[in-house]
Amino acid sequence: MKNYKLTILKIGGSVITDKNKELQVRMPTVNRLAEEIKKAEVSNLIIVHGGGSFGHPLAQEYDLKGGLKNQVQKKGFSETHHVMTVLNGLFMDALIWRNIPAVSITPSSCIMTENGRIKTFEDKPLKKMLEMNFIPVLYGDAVLDLKLGFTILSGDQLVSELAVRFNAERIIIGVDVDGLYDYDPKVNENAKLFTCLTLKELKNLRRKLTKPKTVDVTGGMLGKINEIITAAEKGIPVKIVNATKPNYIYKALKGENVRGTLIEGGKID
Repeated sequence: MKNYKLTILKIGGSVITDKNKELQVRMPTVNRLAEEIKKAEVSNLIIVHGGGSFGHPLAQEYDLKGGLKNQVQKKGFSETHHVMTVLNGLFMDALIWRNIPAVSITPSSCIMTENGRIKTFEDKPLKKMLEMNFIPVLYGDAVLDLKLGFTILSGDQLVSELAVRFNAERIIIGVDVDGLYDYDPKVNENAKLFTCLTLKELKNLRRKLTKPKTVDVTGGMLGKINEIITAAEKGIPVKIVNATKPNYIYKALKGENVRGTLIEGGKID
């Protein structure tokens, strides 16, 4: 079994929650994913999960991404952060019940942004956890911002930041479709799956994508692509797979062949 230098695993909010029903977690899926992570036995792993129907509706209702404009938004900030800790707790339950040495790290307690981009990151505890073979688990969160007062930090930006900061060997992203397509496969049955993309091809695809129709304050698939580019430019390959399908995450973690999209790391021409 190959020992990867460091793997960043992102599980999308659309996988572990029903984004059409507020505060609706998909526990059978969460439990299955925990089993797959356990079975894969990957050392040097950081997990990041999205907010789905826990974080996004409240963040949109209170317009948190744009920053502090009125006092009512403070209530929204508190609520959004709280429900994300609830979702994270459910995710952590599934991991810890399976004797996985996972430790939750609250992004708002160690990260501050500036105009929505990560500016400061107190990462010493996280580094120590990795040295001790713990598995840190982070998530999209409402965080303080040096210019805006506060904002929403997406799990996708976190993934890219962690991968670059800790020189990850690979990124695996679990979503609710089979990968990146030329059109939205949920509305176009003839959409074509890209099995492998160079950075140049990914940049061209980004121009074609439109904003998501479902509630997603972090930009949906377009937001993922924007953040992927940052990491892939540093030479870090990214594999996008369908985490709603059994054993896809397991196979990706093991380095086995699995349907999805591989973004090759390298420089954009």
